[in-house]
Amino acid sequence: MGSLSSRNTSQTKTLVINALFIALTLVFTMFINLRLPIMGNGGLIHLGNVPLFIAAFVFGKRTGAIAGAFGMGLFDLISGWTTWAPFTFVIVGAMGYVAGLLAEKTPGNRIWVYSLAIIVALVIKIVGYYFAEVILYANWIQPFGSIPGNLLQVVVAGIIVLPLVGRLKKIAG
Repeated sequence: MGSLSSRNTSQTKTLVINALFIALTLVFTMFINLRLPIMGNGGLIHLGNVPLFIAAFVFGKRTGAIAGAFGMGLFDLISGWTTWAPFTFVIVGAMGYVAGLLAEKTPGNRIWVYSLAIIVALVIKIVGYYFAEVILYANWIQPFGSIPGNLLQVVVAGIIVLPLVGRLKKIAG
């Protein structure tokens, strides 16, 4: 009975952490943002990548993927960007998964590992959203306008997350 109880507690804890990071990613995307009509196709600069990276680095690839896919995907669904939701689900889910995977599996100085994970997530974001825009707008040139906004989002998130993640990982223990 003891192992069943600890398994249920572990599953409950995982469920709560995943739900928390979905909510944080949604809130940081929805309420901590700046809409810039001059960027790409009316780009949105937000801080949703902050909880996404924290989830991936502190709780692992699965939580990072879930936070990104569902948190930002929900944002798209409820904020008028509905067409983007399937792309966001895949792209940002992949960002969270790969960032978490690199953080888990890559040996070395943690700051450099997390920096590498953020850079790889940035590449996923830029390439993923470039091709999403090509599909949505049937144009190979227009999507280049969104690259600066995507770059800014991830770089700012990295600047915020890198000094915090080591401490947060110790607290989460």
